[in-house]
Amino acid sequence: MAEKTHQIWDFRFVNQIIGSMADGVFTMDTEGRISSWNPSMEHISGFSAEDVLGKTCSILQFSRCFGRECPAGIDKCGIIEYGGSSEAKECLLRHKDGHDVPVIKNASVVRDDHDHIIGVVETVTDLTELHKARRKAEEATMRLVEIYQLDNIIGKSHEMQKVFTAIRAGAVSDATILIQGDSGTGKELVASAIHYNSERAAGPLITVNCSALSESLLESELFGHVKGAYTGALHDRIGRFEEAESGTVFLDEIGEVSPFIQMKLLRVLQEREIERVGESKKRKINIRIIAATHKDLYSLVHDGHFRDDLYYRLKVFPIFLPPLRKRREDIPLLVGYFIQKQKKKTKKKIQGISQHAMRILMDHTWPGNVRELQNAIEHAFVLCTREQIEVFDLPVEIRQMQYRPEAGVISSFPQRTTLLPKKLSKESLLELLAECGWNKAEVSRRVGLSRTAIWKYMKKWNIPLKKPSGPLSTD
Repeated sequence: MAEKTHQIWDFRFVNQIIGSMADGVFTMDTEGRISSWNPSMEHISGFSAEDVLGKTCSILQFSRCFGRECPAGIDKCGIIEYGGSSEAKECLLRHKDGHDVPVIKNASVVRDDHDHIIGVVETVTDLTELHKARRKAEEATMRLVEIYQLDNIIGKSHEMQKVFTAIRAGAVSDATILIQGDSGTGKELVASAIHYNSERAAGPLITVNCSALSESLLESELFGHVKGAYTGALHDRIGRFEEAESGTVFLDEIGEVSPFIQMKLLRVLQEREIERVGESKKRKINIRIIAATHKDLYSLVHDGHFRDDLYYRLKVFPIFLPPLRKRREDIPLLVGYFIQKQKKKTKKKIQGISQHAMRILMDHTWPGNVRELQNAIEHAFVLCTREQIEVFDLPVEIRQMQYRPEAGVISSFPQRTTLLPKKLSKESLLELLAECGWNKAEVSRRVGLSRTAIWKYMKKWNIPLKKPSGPLSTD
Protein backbone atom coordinates (compact mmCIF):
# COMPACT_ATOMS: atom_id res chain seq x y z
CA MET A 1 0.00 0.00 0.00
CA ALA A 2 2.82 2.36 0.93
CA GLU A 3 4.57 1.56 -2.34
CA LYS A 4 1.41 2.33 -4.34
CA THR A 5 0.96 5.62 -2.46
CA HIS A 6 4.58 6.46 -3.19
CA GLN A 7 4.05 5.77 -6.93
CA ILE A 8 0.96 8.00 -6.97
CA TRP A 9 2.93 10.78 -5.24
CA ASP A 10 5.78 10.37 -7.78
CA PHE A 11 3.26 10.59 -10.65
CA ARG A 12 1.70 13.77 -9.24
CA PHE A 13 5.12 15.26 -8.64
CA VAL A 14 6.18 14.59 -12.24
CA ASN A 15 2.91 16.12 -13.49
CA GLN A 16 3.52 19.22 -11.37
CA ILE A 17 7.02 19.56 -12.82
CA ILE A 18 5.77 19.19 -16.40
CA GLY A 19 2.90 21.58 -15.72
CA SER A 20 5.26 24.28 -14.42
CA MET A 21 7.77 24.01 -17.28
CA ALA A 22 8.23 27.02 -19.58
CA ASP A 23 8.75 24.62 -22.49
CA GLY A 24 5.79 22.95 -24.12
CA VAL A 25 5.56 19.21 -23.46
CA PHE A 26 3.11 16.71 -24.94
CA THR A 27 2.94 12.94 -25.26
CA MET A 28 1.48 10.58 -27.84
CA ASP A 29 0.45 6.96 -27.68
CA THR A 30 1.70 4.26 -30.05
CA GLU A 31 -0.91 5.26 -32.64
CA GLY A 32 0.28 8.84 -32.67
CA ARG A 33 -2.66 10.32 -30.75
CA ILE A 34 -1.92 13.08 -28.25
CA SER A 35 -2.38 11.79 -24.71
CA SER A 36 -1.17 14.74 -22.59
CA TRP A 37 -0.67 18.46 -23.15
CA ASN A 38 0.93 20.81 -20.65
CA PRO A 39 -0.11 24.47 -20.05
CA SER A 40 2.92 25.82 -21.91
CA MET A 41 1.79 23.96 -25.05
CA GLU A 42 -1.56 25.72 -24.71
CA HIS A 43 0.22 29.08 -24.50
CA ILE A 44 2.60 28.39 -27.39
CA SER A 45 0.11 26.83 -29.80
CA GLY A 46 -3.20 28.42 -28.78
CA PHE A 47 -4.76 24.93 -28.66
CA SER A 48 -6.22 23.82 -25.35
CA ALA A 49 -5.86 20.25 -24.12
CA GLU A 50 -9.51 19.65 -25.08
CA ASP A 51 -8.72 20.76 -28.65
CA VAL A 52 -5.94 18.24 -29.17
CA LEU A 53 -6.36 15.19 -26.92
CA GLY A 54 -6.96 12.14 -29.08
CA LYS A 55 -5.72 13.89 -32.22
CA THR A 56 -2.34 13.58 -33.96
CA CYS A 57 0.44 16.15 -33.82
CA SER A 58 -0.26 16.99 -37.48
CA ILE A 59 -2.67 19.57 -36.05
CA LEU A 60 0.43 21.67 -35.31
CA GLN A 61 1.72 21.47 -38.91
CA PHE A 62 5.39 21.42 -37.92
CA SER A 63 7.49 22.68 -40.84
CA ARG A 64 10.30 20.18 -40.25
CA CYS A 65 10.23 16.57 -39.14
CA PHE A 66 13.42 14.66 -39.86
CA GLY A 67 14.27 17.03 -42.71
CA ARG A 68 10.81 16.97 -44.27
CA GLU A 69 7.27 18.11 -43.60
CA CYS A 70 5.28 16.46 -40.83
CA PRO A 71 3.92 13.09 -42.04
CA ALA A 72 0.29 12.10 -41.79
CA GLY A 73 0.73 9.45 -39.08
CA ILE A 74 3.20 8.05 -36.59
CA ASP A 75 3.74 4.95 -38.72
CA LYS A 76 5.48 7.21 -41.25
CA CYS A 77 7.20 9.35 -38.65
CA GLY A 78 11.02 9.29 -38.51
CA ILE A 79 10.91 9.03 -34.70
CA ILE A 80 10.11 5.32 -35.07
CA GLU A 81 12.25 4.67 -38.14
CA TYR A 82 15.47 6.33 -37.00
CA GLY A 83 16.26 4.95 -33.60
CA GLY A 84 13.69 6.49 -31.30
CA SER A 85 14.99 10.04 -30.93
CA SER A 86 15.51 13.17 -32.98
CA GLU A 87 18.04 15.94 -32.63
CA ALA A 88 16.66 19.31 -31.61
CA LYS A 89 15.71 21.28 -34.68
CA GLU A 90 14.46 24.77 -35.31
CA CYS A 91 11.17 24.90 -37.17
CA LEU A 92 7.71 26.46 -37.21
CA LEU A 93 4.38 25.29 -35.83
CA ARG A 94 1.04 26.64 -36.97
CA HIS A 95 -0.78 28.50 -34.16
CA LYS A 96 -4.52 27.97 -33.71
CA ASP A 97 -5.21 31.44 -35.11
CA GLY A 98 -3.18 30.66 -38.26
CA HIS A 99 0.16 32.41 -37.74
CA ASP A 100 3.48 30.62 -37.54
CA VAL A 101 5.36 30.26 -34.25
CA PRO A 102 9.15 29.71 -34.40
CA VAL A 103 10.15 26.87 -32.07
CA ILE A 104 12.81 24.29 -31.30
CA LYS A 105 11.32 20.80 -31.11
CA ASN A 106 12.72 17.54 -29.88
CA ALA A 107 11.14 14.10 -29.74
CA SER A 108 11.94 10.79 -28.08
CA VAL A 109 10.17 7.46 -27.82
CA VAL A 110 9.26 6.04 -24.42
CA ARG A 111 9.90 2.33 -23.85
CA ASP A 112 8.75 -0.09 -21.16
CA ASP A 113 10.93 -2.48 -19.19
CA HIS A 114 10.84 -4.92 -22.11
CA ASP A 115 12.10 -2.27 -24.57
CA HIS A 116 8.70 -2.01 -26.28
CA ILE A 117 7.66 1.45 -27.50
CA ILE A 118 4.71 2.69 -25.43
CA GLY A 119 4.60 6.28 -26.62
CA VAL A 120 6.41 9.43 -27.70
CA VAL A 121 7.25 12.58 -25.74
CA GLU A 122 7.95 15.87 -27.51
CA THR A 123 9.27 19.14 -26.12
CA VAL A 124 8.71 22.51 -27.78
CA THR A 125 10.64 25.69 -26.98
CA ASP A 126 9.09 29.01 -28.05
CA LEU A 127 11.56 31.16 -30.02
CA THR A 128 9.24 34.12 -30.61
CA GLU A 129 11.29 36.57 -28.58
CA LEU A 130 14.50 35.34 -30.18
CA HIS A 131 12.98 35.86 -33.62
CA LYS A 132 11.95 39.39 -32.68
CA ALA A 133 15.59 40.02 -31.87
CA ARG A 134 16.56 38.46 -35.20
CA ARG A 135 14.12 40.74 -37.02
CA LYS A 136 15.74 43.73 -35.38
CA ALA A 137 19.07 42.40 -36.55
CA GLU A 138 17.63 42.01 -40.07
CA GLU A 139 16.37 45.60 -39.96
CA ALA A 140 19.86 46.63 -38.96
CA THR A 141 21.12 44.61 -41.91
CA MET A 142 18.81 46.54 -44.24
CA ARG A 143 20.19 49.78 -42.83
CA LEU A 144 23.62 48.39 -43.63
CA VAL A 145 22.39 47.72 -47.18
CA GLU A 146 21.65 51.42 -47.50
CA ILE A 147 25.12 52.24 -46.21
CA TYR A 148 26.89 49.69 -48.40
CA GLN A 149 24.88 50.34 -51.56
CA LEU A 150 25.86 52.23 -54.70
CA ASP A 151 22.83 52.51 -56.96
CA ASN A 152 21.66 48.86 -57.24
CA ILE A 153 25.04 47.34 -56.31
CA ILE A 154 25.46 46.04 -52.77
CA GLY A 155 28.58 45.00 -50.92
CA LYS A 156 30.44 45.70 -47.71
CA SER A 157 33.36 43.37 -48.44
CA HIS A 158 36.78 44.83 -49.11
CA GLU A 159 36.60 43.59 -52.71
CA MET A 160 33.32 45.42 -53.37
CA GLN A 161 34.47 48.59 -51.65
CA LYS A 162 37.33 48.64 -54.16
CA VAL A 163 34.77 48.25 -56.95
CA PHE A 164 32.74 51.18 -55.54
CA THR A 165 35.87 53.31 -55.48
CA ALA A 166 36.57 52.39 -59.10
CA ILE A 167 32.98 53.20 -60.14
CA ARG A 168 33.17 56.65 -58.55
CA ALA A 169 36.52 57.30 -60.21
CA GLY A 170 35.25 56.11 -63.57
CA ALA A 171 32.11 58.23 -63.30
CA VAL A 172 33.99 61.51 -62.99
CA SER A 173 36.14 60.78 -66.07
CA ASP A 174 35.19 60.13 -69.68
CA ALA A 175 37.69 57.32 -70.23
CA THR A 176 36.75 54.07 -71.96
CA ILE A 177 36.11 51.38 -69.34
CA LEU A 178 36.47 47.60 -69.53
CA ILE A 179 34.49 45.65 -66.93
CA GLN A 180 35.63 42.06 -66.41
CA GLY A 181 33.99 39.39 -64.26
CA ASP A 182 32.19 36.07 -64.28
CA SER A 183 28.63 35.77 -65.59
CA GLY A 184 26.12 37.02 -63.05
CA THR A 185 28.47 39.32 -61.14
CA GLY A 186 26.62 42.49 -62.16
CA LYS A 187 28.63 43.98 -65.03
CA GLU A 188 25.61 45.75 -66.50
CA LEU A 189 24.76 47.24 -63.08
CA VAL A 190 28.29 48.64 -62.86
CA ALA A 191 27.99 50.17 -66.34
CA SER A 192 24.67 51.71 -65.33
CA ALA A 193 26.12 53.11 -62.09
CA ILE A 194 29.02 54.69 -63.96
CA HIS A 195 26.74 56.27 -66.55
CA TYR A 196 24.13 57.65 -64.15
CA ASN A 197 26.76 59.11 -61.84
CA SER A 198 28.62 60.79 -64.69
CA GLU A 199 28.16 64.08 -66.55
CA ARG A 200 26.50 62.04 -69.33
CA ALA A 201 23.64 60.96 -67.05
CA ALA A 202 21.15 63.14 -68.94
CA GLY A 203 22.02 61.30 -72.15
CA PRO A 204 20.90 57.77 -73.08
CA LEU A 205 22.52 54.52 -71.94
CA ILE A 206 22.35 52.12 -74.88
CA THR A 207 23.13 48.44 -74.22
CA VAL A 208 24.17 46.03 -76.98
CA ASN A 209 24.76 42.33 -76.33
CA CYS A 210 27.50 41.49 -78.80
CA SER A 211 27.07 37.73 -78.43
CA ALA A 212 23.40 37.75 -79.44
CA LEU A 213 23.84 38.90 -83.05
CA SER A 214 25.65 37.65 -86.14
CA GLU A 215 28.45 39.77 -87.60
CA SER A 216 26.28 41.44 -90.25
CA LEU A 217 23.39 42.13 -87.89
CA LEU A 218 25.74 43.48 -85.21
CA GLU A 219 27.36 45.79 -87.75
CA SER A 220 23.97 47.16 -88.78
CA GLU A 221 22.84 47.39 -85.13
CA LEU A 222 25.87 49.43 -84.10
CA PHE A 223 26.52 51.57 -87.17
CA GLY A 224 23.11 51.74 -88.86
CA HIS A 225 22.56 51.38 -92.61
CA VAL A 226 21.20 53.25 -95.60
CA LYS A 227 18.39 52.18 -97.87
CA GLY A 228 19.53 49.44 -100.28
CA ALA A 229 22.68 48.60 -98.34
CA TYR A 230 21.65 44.94 -98.45
CA THR A 231 18.59 42.83 -99.24
CA GLY A 232 15.79 43.87 -96.92
CA ALA A 233 17.25 47.32 -96.13
CA LEU A 234 14.13 49.20 -97.26
CA HIS A 235 14.80 52.36 -95.24
CA ASP A 236 17.66 54.29 -93.71
CA ARG A 237 18.29 53.13 -90.14
CA ILE A 238 20.17 54.93 -87.39
CA GLY A 239 22.64 52.78 -85.43
CA ARG A 240 23.15 52.47 -81.69
CA PHE A 241 26.24 54.68 -81.73
CA GLU A 242 24.20 57.54 -83.15
CA GLU A 243 21.28 56.83 -80.81
CA ALA A 244 23.63 57.23 -77.84
CA GLU A 245 24.68 60.78 -78.77
CA SER A 246 25.91 62.58 -75.62
CA GLY A 247 25.41 59.37 -73.68
CA THR A 248 27.00 55.95 -73.22
CA VAL A 249 27.14 52.74 -75.26
CA PHE A 250 27.56 49.57 -73.19
CA LEU A 251 29.01 46.74 -75.26
CA ASP A 252 28.33 43.57 -73.33
CA GLU A 253 30.29 40.37 -74.13
CA ILE A 254 32.84 42.27 -76.19
CA GLY A 255 35.00 39.14 -76.29
CA GLU A 256 32.54 37.53 -78.74
CA VAL A 257 32.92 40.01 -81.64
CA SER A 258 34.53 39.00 -84.94
CA PRO A 259 37.84 40.41 -86.24
CA PHE A 260 35.91 42.55 -88.74
CA ILE A 261 33.81 44.19 -86.03
CA GLN A 262 36.93 44.56 -83.87
CA MET A 263 38.53 46.59 -86.65
CA LYS A 264 35.49 48.86 -86.98
CA LEU A 265 35.28 49.37 -83.21
CA LEU A 266 38.92 50.36 -83.13
CA ARG A 267 38.20 53.15 -85.62
CA VAL A 268 35.29 54.35 -83.48
CA LEU A 269 37.54 54.56 -80.40
CA GLN A 270 40.36 56.28 -82.30
CA GLU A 271 38.44 58.72 -84.48
CA ARG A 272 35.06 59.05 -82.70
CA GLU A 273 33.31 58.74 -86.03
CA ILE A 274 31.26 56.07 -87.81
CA GLU A 275 30.04 55.19 -91.28
CA ARG A 276 26.61 53.65 -91.81
CA VAL A 277 26.56 50.36 -93.70
CA GLY A 278 26.24 51.10 -97.42
CA GLU A 279 27.60 54.67 -97.40
CA SER A 280 30.99 56.36 -97.18
CA LYS A 281 29.92 59.48 -95.31
CA LYS A 282 31.71 59.93 -92.00
CA ARG A 283 29.58 60.97 -89.04
CA LYS A 284 31.08 62.38 -85.84
CA ILE A 285 29.72 60.96 -82.60
CA ASN A 286 29.96 62.16 -79.01
CA ILE A 287 29.67 59.02 -76.90
CA ARG A 288 31.40 57.15 -74.15
CA ILE A 289 32.04 53.41 -74.53
CA ILE A 290 31.93 50.92 -71.68
CA ALA A 291 32.68 47.30 -72.59
CA ALA A 292 32.28 44.12 -70.57
CA THR A 293 33.26 40.48 -70.84
CA HIS A 294 33.34 37.32 -68.77
CA LYS A 295 36.30 36.08 -70.81
CA ASP A 296 40.00 36.67 -70.20
CA LEU A 297 40.67 39.18 -72.99
CA TYR A 298 44.40 39.15 -72.36
CA SER A 299 44.48 35.41 -73.08
CA LEU A 300 42.43 35.97 -76.25
CA VAL A 301 44.99 38.59 -77.34
CA HIS A 302 47.84 36.20 -76.55
CA ASP A 303 46.15 33.45 -78.61
CA GLY A 304 45.52 35.79 -81.56
CA HIS A 305 41.73 35.89 -81.21
CA PHE A 306 41.44 39.54 -80.15
CA ARG A 307 43.26 42.60 -81.48
CA ASP A 308 45.86 43.86 -79.03
CA ASP A 309 45.41 47.50 -80.17
CA LEU A 310 41.64 47.27 -79.50
CA TYR A 311 42.28 45.58 -76.15
CA TYR A 312 44.49 48.42 -74.94
CA ARG A 313 42.00 51.00 -76.24
CA LEU A 314 39.21 49.33 -74.28
CA LYS A 315 41.07 48.85 -71.00
CA VAL A 316 42.02 52.47 -70.42
CA PHE A 317 40.31 52.06 -67.04
CA PRO A 318 39.66 48.38 -66.14
CA ILE A 319 37.27 47.26 -63.39
CA PHE A 320 37.26 43.67 -62.15
CA LEU A 321 34.15 42.27 -60.43
CA PRO A 322 34.90 39.46 -57.94
CA PRO A 323 32.78 36.28 -58.00
CA LEU A 324 30.31 35.85 -55.15
CA ARG A 325 32.34 33.00 -53.61
CA LYS A 326 35.15 35.53 -53.06
CA ARG A 327 32.87 37.95 -51.17
CA ARG A 328 30.72 35.68 -49.01
CA GLU A 329 30.32 38.28 -46.28
CA ASP A 330 28.05 40.14 -48.72
CA ILE A 331 25.59 37.21 -49.00
CA PRO A 332 23.45 38.12 -45.93
CA LEU A 333 23.19 41.71 -47.19
CA LEU A 334 22.20 40.53 -50.67
CA VAL A 335 19.69 38.01 -49.29
CA GLY A 336 18.06 40.70 -47.15
CA TYR A 337 17.89 43.05 -50.12
CA PHE A 338 16.36 40.43 -52.44
CA ILE A 339 13.82 39.40 -49.78
CA GLN A 340 12.67 43.00 -49.35
CA LYS A 341 12.50 43.39 -53.12
CA GLN A 342 10.38 40.24 -53.52
CA LYS A 343 8.12 41.25 -50.61
CA LYS A 344 7.22 44.45 -52.43
CA LYS A 345 6.71 42.57 -55.68
CA THR A 346 4.68 39.59 -54.39
CA LYS A 347 3.01 41.16 -51.29
CA LYS A 348 3.92 38.01 -49.34
CA LYS A 349 4.54 38.38 -45.59
CA ILE A 350 7.89 36.61 -45.58
CA GLN A 351 10.05 38.22 -42.91
CA GLY A 352 13.40 36.54 -43.40
CA ILE A 353 15.31 33.29 -43.73
CA SER A 354 16.11 30.54 -41.23
CA GLN A 355 19.66 30.07 -39.96
CA HIS A 356 19.83 26.62 -41.55
CA ALA A 357 18.79 27.98 -44.96
CA MET A 358 21.22 30.88 -44.65
CA ARG A 359 24.02 28.45 -43.89
CA ILE A 360 23.20 26.52 -47.07
CA LEU A 361 23.46 29.78 -49.02
CA MET A 362 26.75 30.66 -47.34
CA ASP A 363 28.20 27.21 -48.16
CA HIS A 364 27.14 27.21 -51.83
CA THR A 365 29.82 27.82 -54.48
CA TRP A 366 27.59 30.14 -56.59
CA PRO A 367 28.71 29.38 -60.15
CA GLY A 368 25.96 31.77 -61.28
CA ASN A 369 27.04 34.44 -58.79
CA VAL A 370 24.66 37.21 -57.68
CA ARG A 371 22.18 36.43 -60.44
CA GLU A 372 21.93 32.84 -59.20
CA LEU A 373 21.41 34.06 -55.62
CA GLN A 374 18.63 36.41 -56.74
CA ASN A 375 16.96 33.57 -58.66
CA ALA A 376 17.23 31.32 -55.58
CA ILE A 377 15.36 33.88 -53.45
CA GLU A 378 12.71 34.32 -56.14
CA HIS A 379 12.33 30.52 -56.26
CA ALA A 380 11.95 30.43 -52.47
CA PHE A 381 9.21 33.07 -52.61
CA VAL A 382 7.22 30.86 -54.98
CA LEU A 383 7.31 27.90 -52.57
CA CYS A 384 7.39 29.55 -49.13
CA THR A 385 4.02 29.72 -47.36
CA ARG A 386 5.36 30.76 -43.95
CA GLU A 387 6.99 33.78 -42.40
CA GLN A 388 10.55 32.70 -43.10
CA ILE A 389 12.32 30.88 -45.91
CA GLU A 390 13.33 27.33 -44.97
CA VAL A 391 15.85 24.98 -46.56
CA PHE A 392 13.25 23.14 -48.62
CA ASP A 393 12.10 26.40 -50.19
CA LEU A 394 15.50 26.74 -51.87
CA PRO A 395 16.25 25.29 -55.35
CA VAL A 396 17.16 21.62 -55.26
CA GLU A 397 20.59 22.16 -56.85
CA ILE A 398 21.52 24.44 -53.95
CA ARG A 399 20.13 22.10 -51.27
CA GLN A 400 21.93 19.09 -52.72
CA MET A 401 25.26 20.86 -53.19
CA GLN A 402 28.19 18.51 -52.86
CA TYR A 403 31.17 19.47 -50.75
CA ARG A 404 33.77 21.02 -53.07
CA PRO A 405 36.76 22.40 -51.17
CA GLU A 406 38.50 23.50 -54.34
CA ALA A 407 35.74 26.06 -54.87
CA GLY A 408 36.45 27.72 -51.55
CA VAL A 409 33.43 26.55 -49.58
CA ILE A 410 33.26 28.16 -46.17
CA SER A 411 32.49 25.88 -43.24
CA SER A 412 32.80 26.13 -39.50
CA PHE A 413 34.13 22.57 -39.49
CA PRO A 414 37.63 21.41 -40.47
CA GLN A 415 37.64 20.79 -44.22
CA ARG A 416 38.73 17.63 -45.99
CA THR A 417 40.86 17.88 -49.07
CA THR A 418 39.03 15.10 -50.92
CA LEU A 419 35.41 14.27 -51.61
CA LEU A 420 34.34 11.02 -50.00
CA PRO A 421 32.76 8.46 -52.33
CA LYS A 422 29.00 8.14 -52.18
CA LYS A 423 29.44 4.48 -51.14
CA LEU A 424 30.59 4.96 -47.57
CA SER A 425 32.37 2.60 -45.26
CA LYS A 426 31.73 2.53 -41.54
CA GLU A 427 35.27 3.74 -40.88
CA SER A 428 35.04 6.72 -43.25
CA LEU A 429 31.61 7.69 -41.88
CA LEU A 430 32.86 7.58 -38.28
CA GLU A 431 35.87 9.66 -39.25
CA LEU A 432 33.71 12.29 -40.93
CA LEU A 433 31.17 12.35 -38.07
CA ALA A 434 34.02 13.06 -35.68
CA GLU A 435 35.30 15.88 -37.90
CA CYS A 436 31.83 17.44 -38.11
CA GLY A 437 31.06 17.21 -34.40
CA TRP A 438 28.36 14.59 -35.15
CA ASN A 439 26.44 17.10 -37.31
CA LYS A 440 24.62 14.86 -39.78
CA ALA A 441 23.57 17.73 -42.05
CA GLU A 442 27.21 18.75 -42.52
CA VAL A 443 28.19 15.13 -43.20
CA SER A 444 25.44 14.80 -45.82
CA ARG A 445 26.66 17.93 -47.61
CA ARG A 446 30.24 16.69 -47.64
CA VAL A 447 29.46 13.32 -49.21
CA GLY A 448 26.65 14.51 -51.49
CA LEU A 449 23.98 12.28 -49.92
CA SER A 450 20.73 13.14 -48.18
CA ARG A 451 20.63 13.33 -44.40
CA THR A 452 18.13 10.44 -44.45
CA ALA A 453 20.74 8.28 -46.22
CA ILE A 454 23.30 9.16 -43.54
CA TRP A 455 20.81 8.15 -40.83
CA LYS A 456 20.21 4.82 -42.58
CA TYR A 457 23.94 4.10 -42.76
CA MET A 458 24.26 4.93 -39.06
CA LYS A 459 21.38 2.62 -38.21
CA LYS A 460 22.82 -0.15 -40.41
CA TRP A 461 26.21 0.02 -38.66
CA ASN A 462 24.77 0.65 -35.15
CA ILE A 463 26.32 4.12 -34.95
CA PRO A 464 24.54 6.26 -32.31
CA LEU A 465 22.74 9.39 -33.53
CA LYS A 466 24.28 11.48 -30.77
CA LYS A 467 27.99 11.92 -30.13
CA PRO A 468 29.19 9.18 -27.76
CA SER A 469 31.21 9.98 -24.68
CA GLY A 470 33.78 7.28 -25.38
CA PRO A 471 35.49 5.70 -28.43
CA LEU A 472 33.47 3.59 -30.89
CA SER A 473 34.46 0.30 -32.42
CA THR A 474 34.86 0.15 -36.19
CA ASP A 475 34.38 -3.62 -36.27
